[in-house]
Order: sequence, then C-alpha cells, then structure tokens
Amino acid sequence: MKNYLLLTLFLGLSGTPVAAQQVVTLSLSEAVDYALENNPATKNARLELLISKATIKETLARGLPQINGAYNLDYNPKIPVVFLPNQPPFGDPSNPSDVIPARFGVSYSSGLGVTVSQMIFDGSFFVGLRASITLLELTNKDLKKAEIDVVENVKKAYFGVLVNQQRIRLAGANLSRIDTLLKETTALNEAGFVEKIDVSRVQVQRNNTFTQVQRSQTALEISKQILKLQMGIPIEYEVELVETLQDLSTKEALVQLLGEEGSDRIEIEQVATQITLVGLDLKNNVSQYMPKINFIGNARRSGAGNELDRVFNKSNWFGSSLVGVSMSVPIFDGFSKAARIQKNRVQLTQLENQRSFLKESFNSELYAAKANLRNDLNILEVQEANLQLATEVYQIARIKYKEGIGSNLEVVNADASLIEAEINYLGALYDGLISKINLEKALGVLQTDLTN
Repeated sequence: MKNYLLLTLFLGLSGTPVAAQQVVTLSLSEAVDYALENNPATKNARLELLISKATIKETLARGLPQINGAYNLDYNPKIPVVFLPNQPPFGDPSNPSDVIPARFGVSYSSGLGVTVSQMIFDGSFFVGLRASITLLELTNKDLKKAEIDVVENVKKAYFGVLVNQQRIRLAGANLSRIDTLLKETTALNEAGFVEKIDVSRVQVQRNNTFTQVQRSQTALEISKQILKLQMGIPIEYEVELVETLQDLSTKEALVQLLGEEGSDRIEIEQVATQITLVGLDLKNNVSQYMPKINFIGNARRSGAGNELDRVFNKSNWFGSSLVGVSMSVPIFDGFSKAARIQKNRVQLTQLENQRSFLKESFNSELYAAKANLRNDLNILEVQEANLQLATEVYQIARIKYKEGIGSNLEVVNADASLIEAEINYLGALYDGLISKINLEKALGVLQTDLTN
C-alpha cells in the first residue's frame, strides 16, 4: 500500500496538470510512512548522513599517498643580471667599473615533474578518523530524532483532522435534528398550539448550530493543511482519512501503555555522542604536541634554450629526483593548544551537566505524561457516560414535547446540553490520544509505534 501511495503521488506530480483535485486516501500508518520519506526535516537529515559519510572519506584521504603533477613553460624577455667583482683573474681591466654584469640563464625554460608525499605519523589523523566515524553515529541519531519528531507531529495532525471530521458529522446531525424541531414548532405555532417565542427560541438554537457547522468546516480545512504540511504532500492535493478516532483510541492500549517502563531517549544518546566527539577533539589538541613525520619524493625533467624550438630538443632536457623524510616538531605556539585543551575540558563539563539535566527532566516529563493520560482516561469515561445521559435526556424531553406534557424550552435546553456533551466527549477523546502520543515520546517508544 505504501509503494502504491508513493507511486500515485509521483505520477500525479510528474504528469500534466489535471482539472480534478488529486485525492489521497490515508490510514495513520500510511501517513506516517509517507511523512518519513517526504518531510523536509527527515529528507535533510538523510542528506546530512551523506555529508557525514563523505567526511569520513575526506578524512581517510589524508592518510593515503598524495600525488601531484606540475608542468611549466617560461619565457624571459630580459634575462636577469648577476653582478660579479671586477677583479683579477677574471676582471676586465678596460672596464672602469668595479663590477661586471653577467647574465646567467636562457630565454626559454620548461619543466615537468611529479611529487609524492605520504604521511608516516600524525597523531591528529587517527583521532580525526575516529571523530568522523563518531560524527556519522551522531548524524544517524539526528536522523532518528527527526523521524520521531515527524511521527509525533503527523500523528497529532492526523488526530486533529479526525476530530474535526467527527465534529462536522455531529454538527450536521444536530442541525438536522434542530431543523426537524423548528419545522414542527412552526407548524404548531401556525395551528395556535404554541407561542411565537417558542419558534424564536428554536430558531436561535438552529442559528447557533449552523454557526458550529461552519466553524467545524473551517477547522477541518485548516487541520488538513497542517497534516499535508507535516507529511510533505503538495498543498493542492486532497486527503481522505480511512480511520476514526474510535479505531485509534482503544482503552486497553492506553491502559497498557501506562504500565510500560520505557527505554533510553534518543536525546540522551545524542548528548553522549557529543561528549565522545568533544573528547576526541581534546585528544586531537593533545596530539598537536607530537611531531609529524612525512615521506617526500619527487622526480623532475627540465629543459631550456635561447630559441623556443630548442626547448623541446631532448638533448637540452635533464632529469633530477629527490627522496626524503621530513619531520615537524612543535616548539612554542603562544599557548594556543593549551587554551584549546582547556576549552574542551569546559565543554565536556557543560555536556555532562546537560546530560544530567536531561535525565531529570525526562523523568519529570514521564511522570507528567502518565499523570495526564490517567486523568484524560478518567475524564473520557465521565464524558462518555455524560454523553449517554444527555442523549437520554434529549430523547425523553422530545417524547414529552410530542405527548404535549413537556415544553419547547425543555427540548431546546436538552438539545443544547447534548451538543455540549458531544463536544466535551470529542475533546476528551482527542486529549486522550494526544496524551498517548506524549507518553509514547516520554517512554522513548514513539519511533517504534507507527501503527497505533
């Protein structure tokens, strides 16, 4: 089903525009799956993962042989002059100056060479390689955190659409019910059995109910836009949800969730990985006190001539080569390495403090999430019973009114109480689902619970 959904959206996006609005039918699990693939946050997190993998290759390349080629062709319009002392035995007695100008060089020169270097020892290289691998681990955790956030946002947006859909259905039923009462009351008024005020009273209730329908429709459209934004679906698409709030809010699952202990939060893992990275940066700065040893080798062929065509004559070309080892030993840097090491130690202390605070705050969050869910379950039970009572009261008031032993005001009040009970029940149902998501996040199981 997931592949079919993705294919449908792809064809809809890549094809020519159509007059009818594209409709996408979604279950909660399909909405989550699509969002994990198409939400900008998860897409960027996966791209960041590619960057981290490239960083590992870049770091590893520093330890591999470095080979560079060079070629040059030079022309000297005027060959530089070198001054020699005008003294015997090479002096020129006829020259009154105490120096003799001499030109050493030719008009054209060329060269072709290859340089090879290989790192033999550099402490920062091995630390940097470990750091780049650790950075990849952190990027994976960042992707996981982004996915958790997307799952949370999509679920809440999905539930928001379901609530507004249910509100529209209830408001429509309420409007139909009050329209029937208005028609009956108007007929009774025309027959002289009830007063005009009874009709006006029902009309006011009808207007209020119609306003509720309009507000629910607007809220539904807004909630759909929010869901499409969280999923990464183009705004011009229409979404239809195949599930109801009752399908996704079994009390057994909610009660079972209250008994779970949970697992480590991804945020704690992220901070732990950051601590590892800072520790590696500390080791890297310490390694800067150690010498760096490199192998160096080069080979070169050079040629020259006073005429351009003579430059490329093989008799004018000569070879040279060099093989050696270089070592760089740090002596004094103005205490910059010591300052960086001190900064790393302070950063480690900060991260340890952050990890301790997160653990305490997550314990508090878990306690609050369980308390909120218990409270919402109790409220849901009360509102469910209250809805049944309000329905019974309305039905009795309606029967009494038809039998002529009840008043119009009693029916209108009962209808208003029923509408309020329906709204309160939906609100309690929605609050319970939101509290369930918050508890799943606090327990650290939200990313593995994509279908409930």
